[in-house]
Amino acid sequence: MAEVFPGRWTARLDSEGADDAGVVLFLIGMRVNKWWRVDQYVWVFLAMGRMLRHLAKHPEAGMIRARNWLGRTTMQVGYWRSLDDLVAFAADNDAPHAPAWRRYYRRAGESGAVGVWHETYLVGQGSFEAIYANMPMFGLAEAVGHVKVDRTTSSSRQRVARVSRKAAEARG
Repeated sequence: MAEVFPGRWTARLDSEGADDAGVVLFLIGMRVNKWWRVDQYVWVFLAMGRMLRHLAKHPEAGMIRARNWLGRTTMQVGYWRSLDDLVAFAADNDAPHAPAWRRYYRRAGESGAVGVWHETYLVGQGSFEAIYANMPMFGLAEAVGHVKVDRTTSSSRQRVARVSRKAAEARG
């Protein structure tokens, strides 16, 4: 069982795994539209597992952390070092994404039995705030680390201002 950190914590982008530019939040998933068309969606689901195993073996590809939620619509929340890393992985013919994407369009794209989706967000210094109360490491904090909330970070506005101030100092 994951360790629960008592009290209130916030994510910190000034830790290992994140640079001054921040991180990339990548949401991706699939939706089963025709449950009886198992032949159209099981392999899509399995392809994500292959991608995650590949990324675990190749940390240089840039994924920091990912977590999955399953249901009719699945979702993976992933954190990447940079948009360049994410785009390079997606286009790499030697990695499992590009071949799976082409296969999706050939096999399932027209059937409508399964949908796929993704959203990409650049999470930079001063553009986020996070709070975790009595939680194990989770979300952005799991990806980049966390710090205990103190009097200077007890409100949303203070957390955003603290990160904005640090980003301004880093820019000089």
